[in-house]
Amino acid sequence: MKTFLSLLIVLLSFGTIANAQGPKRPDPQPAPETTEIFNLGMAGYTFHKFDLTKTLETLQRADVKYLCIKDFHLPFKSTDAEIKAFHEKLAEYGVVGYGVGPIYMRSKEEVDNAFEYAKRVGVRVVVGVPTYELLPYVNEKVKEYDMQYAIHLHGPDIELFPDADDVWENVKDLDPRMGMCLDIGHDRRNGKNPVEDLEKYHTRVFDIHLKDVTGATKLGYSVEVGRGILDIPGFVKMLRKVQYTGVVSLEHERNMDDPFMGIAESIGYFRGVVAATR
Repeated sequence: MKTFLSLLIVLLSFGTIANAQGPKRPDPQPAPETTEIFNLGMAGYTFHKFDLTKTLETLQRADVKYLCIKDFHLPFKSTDAEIKAFHEKLAEYGVVGYGVGPIYMRSKEEVDNAFEYAKRVGVRVVVGVPTYELLPYVNEKVKEYDMQYAIHLHGPDIELFPDADDVWENVKDLDPRMGMCLDIGHDRRNGKNPVEDLEKYHTRVFDIHLKDVTGATKLGYSVEVGRGILDIPGFVKMLRKVQYTGVVSLEHERNMDDPFMGIAESIGYFRGVVAATR
C-alpha cells in the first residue's frame, strides 16, 4: 500500500510539473516596424547622462537596433582600435550605429573634423548644425566624402535652422546629399506641420527625430510620444506615402535623469500606431 501511494504521488507530481511547464510558448511577434521600409532607432542625445553600456542595455530591452552616435559615447579623437571596440560592443547588443551627431560646426576646421570622424566611424549620415556661412564649404565636403548631411532643425530655440522650410530654402540649390534631420517636435514648436513638411521635403529628409510636444510655440515642451499635440498616426502614414527608407529615431528629452519609462512609453505608442495604421 505504501509503495502504491508513493508511486501515485510521484505520478501526480510529474503530471503537475508537466502541466505547469506545458507546451513551449510561442515567441512574441516581431516589432511592428519590421515589415516597414523605415527603421526605428534612438538618438544618442537621449542618453547624454548615461554611459554606453546603460544605453545599449536600454536599446536591447526595447528591441531597438539603430543608434545615432554622439561623441560623449565615442569621442572625436578615438583611435581606430577604440572605434573597432565600440562597434563590437554595439554588435553584442544587436545594435548598429547608423550616423553621427548632431555635431555643431562653427568653423571650417570643425567641419573637417566632423567629416573625418564620420569616415573613421564608418557611417554615411552626418547630422550637423553648421552656420549659414559654412554651407558652401559643407557642400564641398559632402561631395568629397560622398555622405548625406542632415541639418538638425531646432525650432524657436536658436536662430539657426528653426524649421524644415528654412533648411529647404538653404539646401535646395546645393548637392542633393545636403538635407535635413526633421525633428518633428521642434518643427511643430515653430508653428509648422511635420506631416506636410515630410511630404514636401522628403527627398531631402535623411534622418528623423521622433518626439511629441505640448504646444506649437516656444513654450511647448517635450513629452512622451502620444501625450502631446503631434499627429503621430498622420506622420506614420506619410512615412509610408513618401516611402521613407531612413531611420526614425526617438529623441526623448523629458525627465532625462530617469528617462527609461518615458522611452518605453514612447516606443510602445509609436509601435502601436504603426500596427494600427497598417
